[in-house]
Amino acid sequence: MVERELQWFHLIISTYGSWLHGDARGFRTRHHREHIDGDYKNPPPEGTHAERENNSRQSLKRAPVIFIPEQRALVGIALRDKLQSLGGFVLCFSVAGQHVHILVKLPAGLARSWMGNAKLHAWFELRDKCGWIGQMWGKRGKELSVRDRRHQLNVYRYILDHAKDGAWVWTWMDEKTRNK
Repeated sequence: MVERELQWFHLIISTYGSWLHGDARGFRTRHHREHIDGDYKNPPPEGTHAERENNSRQSLKRAPVIFIPEQRALVGIALRDKLQSLGGFVLCFSVAGQHVHILVKLPAGLARSWMGNAKLHAWFELRDKCGWIGQMWGKRGKELSVRDRRHQLNVYRYILDHAKDGAWVWTWMDEKTRNK
């Protein structure tokens, strides 16, 4: 087996139905085929894409997935355990109602497949422990390479800040202090 260089990634996973075309927070079309003004920091004027958002909501096959607080820890632990069992080093993560952020070091080129394995493992864990049925995750999470130490620290703080919004947050230090 060829050894791959390890690198830091900011993995972002969304639940099914959490980010739709026409979303008031802003959105992008796939491969940016269509220019859409605004983003989550500078959203378009209210109601600009309301019809498109309504059409997106109508096309959903089931209700959007929102993790209740009791499920967030189960999802986070399952994702962490799977990434670590594959050989990744998970520094921190947050699990909110509709999205997950993970700062992890893993082999270059394997981020997408490892994230897929971790998502599948989390689905099985929720099925076994909470009776989860149906789709859980949105398609195509993001795997953002961390450019440098400054970027890594910004991602770290960004992830931990999600605790203010009710996300379940875990850091490597939590595990380290528990094992003493």
